[in-house]
Amino acid sequence: MHRADFGECRRLVVKIGTSSLAHETGKLNLGMMEMLVRQLADLHNQGREVILVTSGAIGAGAGKLGLRRAPRTIPEKQACAAIGQGLLLHMYEKFFAEYGITVGQVLLTREDFAIRRRFLNAQNTLRSLLSFGVVPIINENDTVAVDEIKLGDNDHLSALVAGLMNADLLVMLTDTDGLYTADPRRNPEARLIPWIGEITEDIEKVAGAAGSRLGTGGMITKLHAARIATHAGVTTVIARASLKDVLPRILAGEELGTVFRALPRRMERRKQWIAYGAPVAGRIVVDAGAARALREKGKSLLPSGVVAVEGSFETGQTVSIVDSEGREVGRGLVNYSAAEIERIKGCRTTAVTDILGYQPYYEEVVHRNNLVIEP
Repeated sequence: MHRADFGECRRLVVKIGTSSLAHETGKLNLGMMEMLVRQLADLHNQGREVILVTSGAIGAGAGKLGLRRAPRTIPEKQACAAIGQGLLLHMYEKFFAEYGITVGQVLLTREDFAIRRRFLNAQNTLRSLLSFGVVPIINENDTVAVDEIKLGDNDHLSALVAGLMNADLLVMLTDTDGLYTADPRRNPEARLIPWIGEITEDIEKVAGAAGSRLGTGGMITKLHAARIATHAGVTTVIARASLKDVLPRILAGEELGTVFRALPRRMERRKQWIAYGAPVAGRIVVDAGAARALREKGKSLLPSGVVAVEGSFETGQTVSIVDSEGREVGRGLVNYSAAEIERIKGCRTTAVTDILGYQPYYEEVVHRNNLVIEP
């Protein structure tokens, strides 16, 4: 999809970060919220389906408590989230109500994507909300989700939601104009990169890792999110939230922000779940021949190609498959436990029954239908 095609997008996921929603004091930036809601309401009135992924609960809670510093410990962050989440939703409800639009809060955690049943339940809930003409407002459940607070990955969450809902476009609004060739705060020669066809290691190197005082992410988390979304077939844009009418201008094809081109073939939802939703329980190291067969020939992983096993996992869990140099080949659902693979690694398939002492259900360690190869 090119910029000229953005006007045809019917389903959008819009993510906005804490740095754009809150002042340095931690108090909510009501002017920014009102401007964002007006744009989203207008898109909604055009007949588009809009999903908002919002940060800001922890920052809003810190502001409400009058904290002079950002919360540091997990309990402090959870307490701030508990206070700030209600405040954040209340303000969104108030602003959207001015345009006659109903909103619905959906709080998600990593488990909602890791457990297949909950993954499908979340999808069905969001579909129902959209069918009722409701604007879903999504945030991580920071009050209870320890891992999510530590990782600060609402960028990641927005990409997972975009893939889950087969969105046409993901727009991540932040406090910068997009991805630059260098940090524009330190290098006056830095130039905005308007279009990226593929997120390579070189592209990732130009992204800074530091976030704002209240936010916990940075450009590198947005690149990782863009990778997830584009692999799911969703074109992604990173743009400055404070630009006037930024969303309608993007949809009009104006050259704003950095566009990340979606891969031509949309990854099926089940494989999206394997690649990005399910937690990785361990690693399987494979030899060069197996890595080549997986990458280039679409083969399943057999015991003979396994060199080493790392971690403790059971049948059906997701593992990362890496080559001898530690580069990820792909991720997949295993047919054997780590202990079983340790015993049969490097062996021919015909010898597996004798080694284990019973007839296994599957010959493959990971079948190609349960395998997602890293592009």
